[in-house]
Amino acid sequence: MNGHLRGILWALVAVTSFALMGLLVKAVNLRFAFSAAELVFWRTMPAIFLLGLAVWRRGGSLRTPLWKLHLGRSISGAVSMTCFFYALSRLPLATAVTLSYTSSLSLALLSFLLLGEKIRPLTLAALGLGLAGVILLLQPQLAGLDRLGLLSAIASSLLAGWAYLQLRAMGQLNEPSWRIVFYFSVISTLLSAALASISGWHGLSWAALPPLAGICLSALLGQLALTNAYRVGEKFTVAALSYLTVVFSAIFAHFYFNEALGWSQILAMSVIIGAGILSAMPPKNR
Repeated sequence: MNGHLRGILWALVAVTSFALMGLLVKAVNLRFAFSAAELVFWRTMPAIFLLGLAVWRRGGSLRTPLWKLHLGRSISGAVSMTCFFYALSRLPLATAVTLSYTSSLSLALLSFLLLGEKIRPLTLAALGLGLAGVILLLQPQLAGLDRLGLLSAIASSLLAGWAYLQLRAMGQLNEPSWRIVFYFSVISTLLSAALASISGWHGLSWAALPPLAGICLSALLGQLALTNAYRVGEKFTVAALSYLTVVFSAIFAHFYFNEALGWSQILAMSVIIGAGILSAMPPKNR
């Protein structure tokens, strides 16, 4: 199996995992009083021990020469995730995920502006088609939405694009995916703990433990899968496939939260799926 196809498969695993994570975060927001910072803490803290145990059992090393890249990726990713979780508490699930997952456009723009990279026409068409689908999905819902939630979702998208840029750089330097996720978890846990200490902590209950565990496990799987996707696949193909998270989230929102899913939304999801298929077409020079 070549790297392009492996990247697509890893991206699909990540898409499914992150859609499930969004569903669980929204469910916890509706039932419990956790802040966005607290949810980030409970989402990342267990991953430190799970990954640390795995590294210890396999005899791996946490030493890395890429501290600057780790710090930049982890801080931008942590703030992006906090903004996303906050947006989920203020917006419908599908809307929050839709805005946050325009990060592929941020990635393309940053790669062009900062790295001078060229985007092949097919990938550019896929990104444009995906954006059109996102706009079509979002348009009926924009009026009357919480402005702070909207700004948080957009900020999440921009910061995620920057984090993915650094993620790709570390992958090209052969930094193991588990090490990237480990340091991201450590820094995210520290930052979220500081923010939660300022805003105040809420006590845990037995009823909250299963969904919090689900958030942690689905997010951990999604992160590992996404890291591998960017390592072995084509950057913009993986980014364009991330649009499918919008589709899965809209379906989850319809069945679990009774959020409207009319013909315009179905058409929009079809456009987004088409963009994903278009992006999956291998480059001609491969």
